[in-house]
Amino acid sequence: MMNDYAAIREHLEEILTHLPLLPGVYLMKNTQGAILYVGKAKRLRNRVRSYFRSSGLPSARIASMVTQIADIEHIVTDSELEALILESTLIKKHLPPYNVLLKDDKNFPYIKLTIQEEFPRIVTTRKILRDGALYFGPYVNVGALNKTLGLLKRFFPLRLCGSAFKYGSKPRPCFEYEIHRCLGPCAGKCTREEYAEMVEQAKLFLQGKKDDLMRELRARMERHAEALMFEQAAKVRDEIEAIDSIMERQNIISTGLENQDVIASARRGALLNVQLFFIRNGILMGRQAFQFSELTQGESDRLEELDEREVLRSVVEQYYLKNVLIPDEILLQEPIPNQKMIEEWLTDRKGKKVALVVPQRGHKKQLILMARQNAENALEKLETEDVKAAVALKLLEELQAQFQFATLPRRIECFDISNIQGAMAVASMVVCIDGQMQPKEYKRFRIKTIEGSDDFGMMQEVITRRYSRVKTESLPMPDVIMVDGGKGQLHAAKYALSLIDVEAQHVIGIAKAHGMRGSERDIERIFTQINGDGVVLDTSRKSAQLLMRIRDEAHRFAITYHRELRKKANLRSMIEDIPGIGQKRRKQLLTHFGSLKKLKEASLEDIAAVPTIHRDLAETVYTFLHSAEQSD
Repeated sequence: MMNDYAAIREHLEEILTHLPLLPGVYLMKNTQGAILYVGKAKRLRNRVRSYFRSSGLPSARIASMVTQIADIEHIVTDSELEALILESTLIKKHLPPYNVLLKDDKNFPYIKLTIQEEFPRIVTTRKILRDGALYFGPYVNVGALNKTLGLLKRFFPLRLCGSAFKYGSKPRPCFEYEIHRCLGPCAGKCTREEYAEMVEQAKLFLQGKKDDLMRELRARMERHAEALMFEQAAKVRDEIEAIDSIMERQNIISTGLENQDVIASARRGALLNVQLFFIRNGILMGRQAFQFSELTQGESDRLEELDEREVLRSVVEQYYLKNVLIPDEILLQEPIPNQKMIEEWLTDRKGKKVALVVPQRGHKKQLILMARQNAENALEKLETEDVKAAVALKLLEELQAQFQFATLPRRIECFDISNIQGAMAVASMVVCIDGQMQPKEYKRFRIKTIEGSDDFGMMQEVITRRYSRVKTESLPMPDVIMVDGGKGQLHAAKYALSLIDVEAQHVIGIAKAHGMRGSERDIERIFTQINGDGVVLDTSRKSAQLLMRIRDEAHRFAITYHRELRKKANLRSMIEDIPGIGQKRRKQLLTHFGSLKKLKEASLEDIAAVPTIHRDLAETVYTFLHSAEQSD
């Protein structure tokens, strides 16, 4: 690629001269041949030349791009619509830095009902095909997807197998039939009509057509009753009640059963958030957010120069270029460039009419406002998080300066010991990252090697266990290890680290020197050395309060664990004292209820239902447990 400025100018002028007055796509490239920008045009020559006109000052974003252009490639298309499709495809492929890009490229799952097959199946997929099947979704929440699949298997037992078969061709059905999760058409266990009826009811359920589904189910229940099949009729009755309750709780946005996507945005300075809501059959299925900030090579002012409508256009083009289910109607916050052409493109992709609508009033306008409010909330949350991060950084810098840490104390691990005269001794480890507690990383330990009231020995054990594992598994070392205690605990921690040959950047102890309340000795101190009186903490400073909060959390976590163990021990002792309950029956009770806690919560009838526990013995167990509870 050429580097001489004059040669580049001459090369570009030659390209501009020979560009056709035809629709197509253009690719701006730099001296290394990297694609800077992909655009489309109704007339390539006019559009590309507009970047180099001296009249009219370009935005800083465009000006920055133009200074880097060394070559322009173009592709002629038969129509402007083809140019739009090709532009979106090339943007997705090359991710040019000066185009608006969707950073979140998730493909959410769908439920697929294969009605094109003789005996339709229910499967999950992330690909939308023109195969005659019905697709329901997208399911943004995988938990909601699994719950829906579970309900379908329970109430509408269609086949799960993917193998082809002829009706009644197999001598026996599979295990799914045995557990009532399939009607067994492969072995002729149901009629074609019965299976088709079940498919229709599953479809109504997925479409959210509650009234139609209830009518179908009641008709089935009445047929069973008329045939004196009362057990089957009762089963359908229970299904009606359960399905009615489930569908009543769905997040219904509209009673019109529309399939819509709602797209709206909000911006604050260099931040812009776009929300995409999925409404299927009048039910809000979920949403997807796209966050734009410091667009294209990190220049934060560029987003402010972008037309918000252009961003929305890019979102529509790039999102629906993916393998997604296109709804009948897409609600937009405001008109977007090339709206009619995009509507035509989406209609072609879907195979039926798709409408892009900018609602001005009524229910649809309320949906736009709801999506926009969510975009505002997302930006507000982002700004709040930025403020929190800035405050946390200041605290960490203050701690670093005060205690002369070599690096910012971004990760702090704090340990505490809890026991009563050495009994049931436990330890806790809590983690603070960038000034925020991280409960998912907390750990608790039962002391194994120390007997009696040896807190220093316990600290040595837990530090050894923790950092032996860190060393073995190559886990990240904290910037600061903090122990709840003074010089003795600090010495135990440092000695433990030396025994396992682990080098820690900083090990400190935090302790309150006990004395008369309000005296100089009743103050918080930080110990960094085994010798000396430590550094007095100024508790009015936020950095000191952070260390105290971490220590208090370690103390709380250790005490909570210690109390749990004591409670379990008390329950275990309690069940061992119940008259008439030996080891065998004790084991049966625990196996049946799963835990001592659940046994204590069980009713008299629940206890009497346990094999080998007769009514009189159940009363003894129940009375003993609850009399003991009252005496606690």
